[in-house]
Amino acid sequence: MSTPASTTETRHPRADGPWGRLRAWQQEAFDGYTANSPRDYLAVATPGAGKTAFALTIAADLLARRVIERIIVVTPTEHLKRQWADAAARGDVALDPAFAGRGGRTSRDFHGVVVTYAGVAAAALALRVRCERFKTLVILDEIHHAGDALTWGEAVREAFEPATRRICLTGTPFRSDANPIPFVSYVEDTEGVPRSAADYGYGYGRALADGVVRPVLFLAYSGDMRWRTSAGDEVAARLGTPLTKDMAAQAWRTALDPAGDWIQTVLRAADTRLTEVRRHVPDAGGLVIATDQDSARAYAKTLGQIAGERPTIVLSDEPTASKRIGQFAEGDSRWMVAVRMVSEGVDVPRLAVGVYATATQTPLFFQQAVGRFVRARRRGETASLFLPTVPVLLRYAAEMEVLRDHALGRPIRDEDDIFAAENDLLAEAARGESNADLLEKPKFQAIGSEAAFDRLVYDGNEFGGELGEDETEFLGIPGLLEPQQMRELLQRRRSSRDAPTAVPAPTPAGAEAEPEAAAYERLSVLRRELNGLVGAWHHRTGQPHGAVHAELRRVCGGPLAVQASAEQLQARIDMIRAWAVKRTS
Repeated sequence: MSTPASTTETRHPRADGPWGRLRAWQQEAFDGYTANSPRDYLAVATPGAGKTAFALTIAADLLARRVIERIIVVTPTEHLKRQWADAAARGDVALDPAFAGRGGRTSRDFHGVVVTYAGVAAAALALRVRCERFKTLVILDEIHHAGDALTWGEAVREAFEPATRRICLTGTPFRSDANPIPFVSYVEDTEGVPRSAADYGYGYGRALADGVVRPVLFLAYSGDMRWRTSAGDEVAARLGTPLTKDMAAQAWRTALDPAGDWIQTVLRAADTRLTEVRRHVPDAGGLVIATDQDSARAYAKTLGQIAGERPTIVLSDEPTASKRIGQFAEGDSRWMVAVRMVSEGVDVPRLAVGVYATATQTPLFFQQAVGRFVRARRRGETASLFLPTVPVLLRYAAEMEVLRDHALGRPIRDEDDIFAAENDLLAEAARGESNADLLEKPKFQAIGSEAAFDRLVYDGNEFGGELGEDETEFLGIPGLLEPQQMRELLQRRRSSRDAPTAVPAPTPAGAEAEPEAAAYERLSVLRRELNGLVGAWHHRTGQPHGAVHAELRRVCGGPLAVQASAEQLQARIDMIRAWAVKRTS
């Protein structure tokens, strides 16, 4: 078996190493690791930050210095086994993703193996023997999964207790229960609650400032829901308003009903947003995360009719799932619809628009889902996630920059989880276990639903208020904007709506002209100016914003503002100013 060649720079890899240029956080964490040489190490880094490259850089270094002889990588899913093996191969580290476990043997050509947490539970003794025979580095990817079941956690401890080194990786070091995570250190906080202690943390806020991840726009939709309870009573409620836990759960599930207008309206809006993003990022793709397989198929059928293109459907960890995901990742088709398997770890960098069409609402799952969209390929790309107006989801969206720990106190449920036991049923359903029966509990029947754009959440702030034309403006935000540009655009939009719009003063003769703005910037400025004038007209006349925009389109011609040309927008601006002059004269 060959090993990576040792160099004088082994302890400090070159910036242009086999896994690309090390980012600042990766180099900083690597230097800290090699300086302290810990047996156990927990790195918490936001999804998309580059945890895989970081861990493989350490693995190659330890192999070259003969600190270790073998590597074992543990992943949550079968798909990720191949993804890790492919990534390692780029640095001449050979990992076997087909390792059977029980036989305990693999080719001498491999430096190590890749297994799943379920595989560890099935072959803990064989893996322990490998760790005892060879000096072994164990990389535990998304280590929080080791607490998914007591048997998994016990198997991980049993199999890897003899390992020479252990590196634990996660983007979400907390769980929705109080099961301890193996090989993770816990330190009591000021209230005496044991919390996970990371050796290195790299949160979304810092990654966003560094340009490592994309800014995420959360577009929330409310609407009126109607359903029939198991007792035969017909109930009506508005999604997002204060409701009992049972009513909130049923309103949410009504919104996600494939036959209802809510999900169809949201899918149509998401496809409109994807079209706008693809003007600047031609291969941008979208992902719908569904609750169960039947819903996924129905959503895919609806999206096919809306987009005129059949989406890729990924239903489970079946043999062809990895191939489908890989084909989608390498292609330029518009949409993929999946249940749960792409919620974590799957690398599809071109994903830019998502629809959170699932009834799962734990903070762990939400952050994992958002993590599919934040990976940055070049500066300026934006991501958008459509979701129902549910208070707990809006809170997660507003707290994206919070780096959480895993507390061993009470489980993260109670007031946070309106689904409680129902989430457990849905998780079983997503794994393909008699989902038709499970989803009948508790019984209810969706009757109808309507969607209404509610608000946009970005950088902890909310924007929105009016419906219709405001929605189209948000859907038309350019697909290439830096985080600071996004903040400024949204703040200016809020200011132009809330304050009177001033008429720009003419440029004095002989003054140097400003450089002409890019087309998308000029259109954005004109849209904001138009919306500001419409808002002022609304306050003066009481006419609804949508009615004013509709009248301007009737008089001046042209499509909705998001599709209008600069000339058409200017004509509407001139027209509404003429109305104001006529009204005051």
